[in-house]
Amino acid sequence: MGSISRYRRLTPFVLTIGFMLWGFSGMFARAAQVFSYVQEDMSFGWYVPLFSLYILWTERKAIAKSAAAPSVWGLVASIPFLAVALLGTRGLQLRFEQLGFIGLCVTVPWTFFGARVAKKCVFPAAYLLFTVPVSSFLDFFTVHLRLLASSTALGVLKGFGIDVVQRGTAIIAQGAHQFQIDVAEPCSGLRSFFALTALTAAYAWFSQPTWLRRGILFACAAPLAVLGNVVRVLTICLVAAYANPDFALGFYHDYSGYVVFIVAIVAMVAVGELITRIFKGVRDGEVCEGGEGCEGGEGGEGCEGGEGCGGEGKLWEWGALAFFVGVFIFQAQTPAGMVMSAPEVALPETLAGYTSDEALYCQNEQCGAFYARSTLVPPATNACPACGGALEGVSLGERIILPPDTQFRRRIYRSSAGSQFLVSAVIGGETKNSIHRPELCLPAQGYLLGGSIDLVAAGRPYHAVQMTPPGGPPSTMAYTFFNQEGFRTSSHLRRIFVDVWDRSVHNRIDRWVMVTVHASAPGGFTAMSSADRRMLEAFLSRLSEGLQ
Repeated sequence: MGSISRYRRLTPFVLTIGFMLWGFSGMFARAAQVFSYVQEDMSFGWYVPLFSLYILWTERKAIAKSAAAPSVWGLVASIPFLAVALLGTRGLQLRFEQLGFIGLCVTVPWTFFGARVAKKCVFPAAYLLFTVPVSSFLDFFTVHLRLLASSTALGVLKGFGIDVVQRGTAIIAQGAHQFQIDVAEPCSGLRSFFALTALTAAYAWFSQPTWLRRGILFACAAPLAVLGNVVRVLTICLVAAYANPDFALGFYHDYSGYVVFIVAIVAMVAVGELITRIFKGVRDGEVCEGGEGCEGGEGGEGCEGGEGCGGEGKLWEWGALAFFVGVFIFQAQTPAGMVMSAPEVALPETLAGYTSDEALYCQNEQCGAFYARSTLVPPATNACPACGGALEGVSLGERIILPPDTQFRRRIYRSSAGSQFLVSAVIGGETKNSIHRPELCLPAQGYLLGGSIDLVAAGRPYHAVQMTPPGGPPSTMAYTFFNQEGFRTSSHLRRIFVDVWDRSVHNRIDRWVMVTVHASAPGGFTAMSSADRRMLEAFLSRLSEGLQ
């Protein structure tokens, strides 16, 4: 391809990329905020785009040789990614924007230079998937990873003769060195899993010559990450038991992740070396890229867009440029979704037939006790009777994990029959991370979940789940959702669908409220029995009437 022809082909492509980066400028700003957010723990995301660009730079000669005629199929394939990106921009849905951008990183080169160039852009583009925050969608796996780490640590500690018990994801030592360690969500290992898999993918790309061997090494990242996190939790417990609990839960807890990560990297390199030795002298069935007889090399297919190959003198590239530029200008000018005002939610201080009380939680991580205000002496105190820690209406875990714009309302109601109803109203903020199904966090607190039923009280739908704590009587958790528009549902899946629809189609960011009711009694409380169900329905009806 001559120099004039080359510049004629490159100019509309470079202009398209420039307008594409401008159109996605809001996405870049939102992604930067996520990378800086402590709870997401995605600081490694800053390096992912740099590695993708590095791959493109190292493959630049092969990409240039693969340049072919423009393809209308590339433009057609771009349309769904453009639509997803626009929906994400309207509703401030970062993941939608990222998926659209990643798809365009393949389809735009396909449009201007053909499918062979697009093929070489697939891995650098797919590598950008590591910048997509997905930990909040994997809460189910998070709970099980936390339980795996705590259960393994419990077994090993008992083998060392340490007197420990497990309560959900928490490990409690009752011997000479008393301590309590809760394998909280940030310590599940899921986030370090993504960092290690990103690193493994990069290492596999350079250390293994074929896709088969790269895939095998990449698959090994998952067990290595899980093993590393289990070892980390175990060492924290051992340091707390044999050295000092404060040191273990302070300095060592903060820096032990680096040690385990180094161990995981060493294991990754060892696995890579093992794969190399196993496949030494074995043909994987993949053809080399470059060189004689290979794709893009001498003796391979000729160009499909150079001199004498057709596609010159046409206005196709400039037509594609005009289409993309129009869409990206529209995207850049699309207003972000309007954040709605939070619903006015107030739990009634008095409820006919029930006594009301304030719920308080100790903010000391080693204590975490729960109290009703009337049981404190004097009732006006804000100090924990057990440890002296501060008492607040929000638990320490909720304060740390949930976004800062999350609001809480919480009260305790007791009936004359001895039943107790702990009512919580969580008002979500701008992001979706404030609210999740109770079934995801209850197992981490040690509850065993049983059957479930659906109830309707005063026009509000509730979903009730039976749960049993270790060594305690069964109880019931009922919950419902509603937003500022008055939409009500007890289905978490339906709530998500409505939220995504309103964000993307109506350009509106809803403020959702989740109301949970934990019903308990000294002898147990289960909505599976007709008597307890009637008691729960009666309370929910009264609560729904007074819920503002």
